[in-house]
Formats: sequence, C-alpha cells, structure tokens
Amino acid sequence: MKDWLEAHPEVRTIRAAMVDLNGQARGKRIPVRAIDKVLEGGLKMPLSALNVDIWGDDIEDSPLVFESGDRDGEVRPTERGFLPVPWLEAPSALLPLWMYGEDGKPYMGDPRHALDAILARYRAHGWTPICATELEFYLIDDSGAELQPPPSPRSGRRRLGGEILSMRALDAFDSFFNALYDACEAMDIPAETAISEAGMGQYEINLSHGPAMKAADDTWLFKMLVRGLARQHGFAASFMAKPYADYSGTGLHMHFSVLDRDGRNIFDDGTEAGSDTLRSAIAGCLDAMQDETLIFAPHGSSYDRFVPGAHAPTGISWAYENRTAAIRVPAGPGKARRVEHRVAGGDVNPYLFMGAVLGAALVGIEDRLTPPPPVTGNAYALELPRVTDDWGRAIGQFETSGLLRRIFPRELIRNYTMTKKQERQYFAELSEEERIDLYLDTV
Repeated sequence: MKDWLEAHPEVRTIRAAMVDLNGQARGKRIPVRAIDKVLEGGLKMPLSALNVDIWGDDIEDSPLVFESGDRDGEVRPTERGFLPVPWLEAPSALLPLWMYGEDGKPYMGDPRHALDAILARYRAHGWTPICATELEFYLIDDSGAELQPPPSPRSGRRRLGGEILSMRALDAFDSFFNALYDACEAMDIPAETAISEAGMGQYEINLSHGPAMKAADDTWLFKMLVRGLARQHGFAASFMAKPYADYSGTGLHMHFSVLDRDGRNIFDDGTEAGSDTLRSAIAGCLDAMQDETLIFAPHGSSYDRFVPGAHAPTGISWAYENRTAAIRVPAGPGKARRVEHRVAGGDVNPYLFMGAVLGAALVGIEDRLTPPPPVTGNAYALELPRVTDDWGRAIGQFETSGLLRRIFPRELIRNYTMTKKQERQYFAELSEEERIDLYLDTV
C-alpha cells in the first residue's frame, strides 16, 4: 500500500476516513510522515464516531458514549487503498477505513461491515452479487436567497427548465464534467454515460457494474467527489432528495444480478422472464420494502420525493421493462438478466442501501418466496400497497421489524434508529431555509 505513496511524492497529507450511518466521512487528517502507524493498525477512533447525527453530534443516551466510557475501536484500511483527492488544492490522499473492536472483530455498527456480512452469506452459497448504480444530482447556485441553477461557464446563462437528454445542457458545463471524468479515472470510479435529466440543472451519471462492495465504495466516493468538485467550480452539487418542490426528485437506482461459482447468472434461465430465483429475489425485495423505507429515505426531506407521477415509485410492485414500478426487470440478453431497485433517493448511505436490497433479495431466495404478478401500464394509477411516506412511521417500522433482524446486525438497527429519532426531533424545529441548508450538499 505504501507503494502508492512512494509513486506520489507530491502528497502532503492523508485523509483517513470511515463512513458513518449517514454516509458521511468521519476521520482524521494525518501528515504523510505519520502514516506508518495507520498502516500497522495502530489508529484508534471512538466507536461512537460512526453513530452521530447529521449535524455530527453524539446521540443522546447512546450506549456508545457515556455508558461505555466512549471506548475506542481500531480502524484499519479497506482493500481500496490510497486514492487521490482531486477537489483539494494541496496534493492529498484519501485512505478509506473501517472499524474493528478491541477484540479484533469487525464492529457491526459499521455500515461497510454490515454489507460485508450480507455478502459473506452470498459467498456461503457460492454466489457473487454484481451491482451497478445510477446517480442523479443537481448543480445548484446557492449563493442567493433562493436556489437556482448556476450560470453556464460557457454562455453565462442559467438553465431554467428541465431538458431531458439535452446535449446543450451537458455542454453548458463541459469543463465541470471533463474534470469529473478525469477525477473518476484517477480514483478508479467507473463512470460511464452522463445525461441531462428532467429537473432544472439535474444530471445523471451511471457507474458500471462490478462486485457489490466495490460498487458501494464507488458510489460513496463518487458522491464526495461530485460535491467537492462542484465547490471547486463555484457552485454546489446536491444529492438531496427534493431540492426543488416543482421538479423531479433525486434518485439513486441500483441494478444487481448474482453469479454462481462458474460465473453463470442465476437469474438467467434462457427465457425473457428469467428464473424462479430471480422472482424469489424480487419477492424478497417487495416484502421488505416498507420495513426498509428508512434506508431508502433516511432524512426529513426524503419524503418530499414520494409524489405519485413524479418519477419516484410510490407503489410496491414489480414489472418487466417498466419504469413506473418500484422493481424493474430490464430487457436484454439473458446473461445480463438483473433487477433494478428504483425506490431510493440520492441521499442514501450506499452501504446500507446495497445491504438492504441484497439482504432482502437473499431472504426471498432462501425462503423461495413468490412475488405477485408483474404489473403492466402506469403503476402510479394502480391500487397498490404504498411505500411508507412518513418519516416517523418509517422509523417505527424499521425499529420493530423482525424481517430486518435477518438482514442487519441488531447493533446497527439500534444505532440507526436512535440516530433517526434524534434527527427527527430537531428537524421539526427547523425552518424551510434551515432544512435546505442542512441537507443541500451534506447528503
């Protein structure tokens, strides 16, 4: 791992960071000369650092704080290794970490470890989940009293309406997207196509498919990169679920398939319908959807996105090649047969999101569940069970769900529930302007 630093002698400081329950990077700035201690496993951080609220404050009455003496865990580098930090002026590196307990065992309140535990269950079956994400985001000028799209560096004009698949809208920020793709290349983030989306100043970039943990890492790093580069270019980038009331919300879609030991897709049976295993995975995702809504919509503003007919699924259903359904099976060759989960907002923690989806799918497969028939036509117009549209109810469902105890560790469920209860309490006291300021380029 030190080979990377030797190949980059210009690097002056290291950001050693882990991911908390809200998807925020928490860690330390370390001079390069002190990095040996980190690489040798000697870096300590409080376990409670992974369980702070969206403001970065301790969770009141958390057993990780006063009750336990706010004890340390040991943080170790992930397999990702050092990465450049293109959004900072001084040459710097990011070293992703994850948390272990004093006994050397993975700390299961760490969202990355929670995902890894689910992937271990797939490995026990001889399976490997392959995942890809589609990330929507807004470019926003937040320098004035009201949010608006930033002026194009090329023309000086603002894009004041949605321009779906507009090349002009992409070209207007050509310098930003060039820098973004260069940075993705440097950070080994597999960015593919970029498009202009339906919202005012809204874009989407797809990350290509790969092993689930790398896909989660890529998604977490991409969100940090986009926000950082946008500020470098003089505006904000936001994954907030609904920054504009009158325009589409921000989604984060996940595609996944599962390969067996021989590299065969277990969702493929040679037909366009796909295998029984595919349908069992879909059934598991549908059964868990209400209980997992707090993962897909983690923040107070997340629920503004669940508006029927506004490109965010609100009915619990599945379909073949139908973007109005919560679960879509895209058309294509059998070897690429996969599930697209379309419910989550752009403000999610990618590790918890992928863990929730893959965990629910695995329960469906192991229990050989059967889904209801696929829907056809406009799913928004059908009488269907609904995605939970209230933050308080979502917290309660997450806390009491027996199903989620088959997916996530009890400690993570407890910590996440306490975090969201505290955030909901203080969110109620905020004005609309304060809520936007809180989430705009944080989540």
